[in-house]
Amino acid sequence: MRRKRLLWRLFPSYLLITMLVLVTISIVAWFTLRHLFTVQAEELLIAQSHLAELQLSDDLRAGNFSVIDARCKVMGKVAGIRMTVILPDGRVVGDSQVDITTLDNHGTRPEVAAALQGKQAISTRFSITLQQEMLYVADPLIEQNKVFGVARVSFPMVRIVEHTLLSVRLIIVLSILFVLLTAAGLSIIVSRRISRPLDVMRQGAERFARGDLTTPLDISSTDEIGALAESMNAMAAQLNERIRTINRQRHEQEAVLSSMVEGVVAFDKDERVLKLNNAAGILLNVDATKVVGRHLQEVVRNRDLQLFVRSMLTTWTPQEGEIVLRDKGERFMQTHGTVLEDEEHQRIGVLVVMNDVTSLRRLENVRRDFVANVSHELRTPITSIKGFVETLLDGSMNDPEDAQHFLEIIAKHTNSLNAIIDDLLSLSRIEQNGEVAGGIVFEETDVCAVVSSAVQSCMQRAEDKSIRIAQELSEKCPAMINVVLLEQATVNLIDNAIKYSDPQSEILAAVHCSELEVTISIQDNGAGIAAEHLPRLFERFYRVDNGRSRKLGGTGLGLAIVKHIVQAHNGTVTVESSLRSGSTFTIHLPRLVE
Repeated sequence: MRRKRLLWRLFPSYLLITMLVLVTISIVAWFTLRHLFTVQAEELLIAQSHLAELQLSDDLRAGNFSVIDARCKVMGKVAGIRMTVILPDGRVVGDSQVDITTLDNHGTRPEVAAALQGKQAISTRFSITLQQEMLYVADPLIEQNKVFGVARVSFPMVRIVEHTLLSVRLIIVLSILFVLLTAAGLSIIVSRRISRPLDVMRQGAERFARGDLTTPLDISSTDEIGALAESMNAMAAQLNERIRTINRQRHEQEAVLSSMVEGVVAFDKDERVLKLNNAAGILLNVDATKVVGRHLQEVVRNRDLQLFVRSMLTTWTPQEGEIVLRDKGERFMQTHGTVLEDEEHQRIGVLVVMNDVTSLRRLENVRRDFVANVSHELRTPITSIKGFVETLLDGSMNDPEDAQHFLEIIAKHTNSLNAIIDDLLSLSRIEQNGEVAGGIVFEETDVCAVVSSAVQSCMQRAEDKSIRIAQELSEKCPAMINVVLLEQATVNLIDNAIKYSDPQSEILAAVHCSELEVTISIQDNGAGIAAEHLPRLFERFYRVDNGRSRKLGGTGLGLAIVKHIVQAHNGTVTVESSLRSGSTFTIHLPRLVE
């Protein structure tokens, strides 16, 4: 429903009040003036009745009724009134306006009856004779305490009202119209003065409601409305400051939550999502902007998390635990939960913080595997050395032939131990230099020359097995590399190809150069590697065939060293292989190293 403006509520009210006041005053004034003129007419009629008494008393005593009637007509015409003379028996002997022979007995008229009692009488009544309302004054004619007649004078009321009050009524009507018009104008002015500031305040309140708290209300009045406007401006300023503070705090909280690597999720008492940060959305594989207000079971179908949240909402105590997410592989989450409270310390939900410890778990597994592998790799040569040393101490050293054989075996195992230690030290050195800024020095060098040098280093071992090493090199392929490390990685790959290739076979060492990267590939035609071994091929001490690897003198660290050298160059290493089809190891290096 459309609301009326305040102006059209105030203006009619003021105008109606003014009209009521004017009408009331006019009515009072009308009746007051009517009464005033009536009183004046009564006084005039009383004076006329006294005059008639003086002029007609003698003729009435003498019984000159015809003279009385004539005098009444003359006096009535001159004075403009009706004059009537009545005997004590009610008979009319003189009248200024009516033939006395046509008049009936007037003894019963109220004013005549009162005058016959010796009292002056005044009455206003309808005249049957004249058929109009008249004002009567009857004066008794008394002699020796005896009424011998009545002199009555009368005046039409219509002459008092219409003739006398007509001009006054016109003045009153004109005055009312003038006052009404003036009051209407003043009412509009006053109404506007009241409604306009309120309308300005309404518009300002609408601006405040829309969030525009910087534009104050411009009201210069010093009355209550001005005070109200000042209060609203002060309120808007306080609200603006508080909103800015809240927004600043919210942005700070959003920045903190967004920058956190831990996933943070808040739930209410009904297990509905109140808030979550981007990290939680990534961990739970959900859109952080679309899950607020939804139930936990709709968002994440993970029983461990559901039981964790439900347990907190049941016990209302902080808890810690670990959950496993399996939507993108197996991921381990270290979970901490605490109770959420409002400003009145009422429990409103729980806050869950999830920290992805999958990498730590994997590192722990790698550490355990590394310790187990190192222990296993060292145990074999140490056990052999110990056994042969004990055999020598038991007397075999006295036999030169056995002593020589055992010492050769001990030396072989000692060399294996030394190779393992050297490879571990090299691997540790590469990792440390890669982690320390400036630990590895890069320079622009032709990769083809480095690969050619690595091939020459391995040429003798290849010739010992009758293996041919072919090269497919670009004319020149410069890149930012560390020459020593890259040559070591290439040598390890060629050395592995020689070890696991059959005699009379061929190995291909190729370098391909593009605008973005350089690739070094080492291809052999050996027995190949089964697909299930490829993901773990570059792990420390991982062997596809333990017996054959140890027989060929491998330490199980060559490919791990290759991987870390390539990672130090911000590159990657890949392998393609299948059983009885040979293997191809490829190093991918960026042309520029940051």
